[in-house]
Amino acid sequence: MKTKDVGLRIRVERDLRDEFLEACRLQDRPAAQVLREFMRTYVAEHNADKQPSLFPPETITKGR
Repeated sequence: MKTKDVGLRIRVERDLRDEFLEACRLQDRPAAQVLREFMRTYVAEHNADKQPSLFPPETITKGR
């Protein structure tokens, strides 16, 4: 697993936060774990339509 070295701070309504934390508690899962899972799923779904670069950075040589 990769090292977690950055944070993300968001502002939400108190009621939404409390309900989310309670739902996580009922599933015995940390809220951060649930949010990371959601983020991975969201990125995977929305990057599926992304066209890959024709010139990825690793194939470009400098000085040519």
